[in-house]
Amino acid sequence: MNKTMTRVLSLMSACLLAAPLAAAPAPWYSEGDFAPRERIAVTLTNPHDFDLTDWPITIERGQLPVQNIHEMSLSVVDPTLAGRPEPSKELLARQGGHQMLAETNGRQLDRQLDDLDKDGIWDELFFQVDLAAGQTKTIHLYLGFSQRGWNPHGTHAALGSYCRHLIPFWESAHIGWKLWYPTDVDMYAKRRPRLVSPDLYIQNLDGYGLTHDDGSDIQAVASSFGAGGIGLFEDPADPESISRPRFTAAAATNPDHSGWNIGWLDDTRYAFEVVANGPMRSMIRARTLNWNTGQGQYELEQLYTAYTNQSFSTCRVRYTRFNPGTGGVMLGCGIRKNAREYDFLQDGGTVITIGDDDIVDPDYADDEGAHKVHVEFVGNALVVKDAYRPSYQFVPTRQGNHTFRLPLTEDLSFEYLIAGAWSEGEVYNTPALFKDYIARVSRAYNHPPIIIVNDRIETKSE
Repeated sequence: MNKTMTRVLSLMSACLLAAPLAAAPAPWYSEGDFAPRERIAVTLTNPHDFDLTDWPITIERGQLPVQNIHEMSLSVVDPTLAGRPEPSKELLARQGGHQMLAETNGRQLDRQLDDLDKDGIWDELFFQVDLAAGQTKTIHLYLGFSQRGWNPHGTHAALGSYCRHLIPFWESAHIGWKLWYPTDVDMYAKRRPRLVSPDLYIQNLDGYGLTHDDGSDIQAVASSFGAGGIGLFEDPADPESISRPRFTAAAATNPDHSGWNIGWLDDTRYAFEVVANGPMRSMIRARTLNWNTGQGQYELEQLYTAYTNQSFSTCRVRYTRFNPGTGGVMLGCGIRKNAREYDFLQDGGTVITIGDDDIVDPDYADDEGAHKVHVEFVGNALVVKDAYRPSYQFVPTRQGNHTFRLPLTEDLSFEYLIAGAWSEGEVYNTPALFKDYIARVSRAYNHPPIIIVNDRIETKSE
């Protein structure tokens, strides 16, 4: 058993042993005239020897002792934080009746309730927390209707008509992603924290030609995996050969459209939807349909998520049709090797590629008037959870790609994480800082905070 798992199990045991010895109930939260009388305690434990900042916390609706909760009747409160003060008259006049009033005994956290399957019932409660190394703390889910609380968005997701075709965008304030090609991710970075995708798709701005502070696309994709893509290893005898939805026998018949499929009826097709759009996380669902590799027929869904104040996106993959023509098929995902890679790290299910680059629109690069910006450091990372038993595989074709092979899972699903940074940004702007960030993210992604949801509703006494 490794040290991380030993620490996780020790902390879980400590939490369970300590639960019956809890002291007097924590003081009850209030905000203005909102004084809820019911709450659910949730205990969070950081199992690591480093701090977690703005770390994602997801609680499924089925984990709560009550299911029928309106989205405006659930408030997440951290009692360890100082409450907001009474707003000034000027702020109250500007923001109106939905402005948060003075808080006591804690501070409300921005949260969202996301309906992932679109049946009209929310499926997951999501928020983000700070946890010191090894810290255990209890937050409360207060039940009771309240209409106050503006929540600025730290993420954005949308479908935009961008240069004559519909593509998805999802981003945080530092890093963004989009699917110019439907299965392989473009990455763009900002020099200053800002959400820029609405400008990109509304004004149809070239991602390589933004204003200085807004940043730039930093990941050329072409025929590669870009900042993240999926595939299938169908030939056990040729481990470097990987099948991908964009590159089929049908697509190969149309040489004028390299990297694009040839038609909805005869080749792979795609569909996209916005699942959630902030404030704390934003999600895009991408469906790949009618994929014929020449050996098998497949369909799948990918759920991409961006998180406030983080430079990574996660992706849940689930195959909905899986008819391989031969045995030994393995799942796969990967990222492009930096074209001028000068640093590389691969440790278990984590891979990082680092290089310098001349940022330029690849479709305009040979023109004498093309605008180029030399960047000393561009970092790109991929993390596959250890639970999926990933094995590293370099695929030299199509620009060279760092990939992982994964054994088939029982439900034909798996998860991975992609991340990026550059020397022009405000965070993780050196190779050392980026590698340290990914090392911590990888450990926390594999072993997230321990969440214990109380199975009863606590009622405020008279």
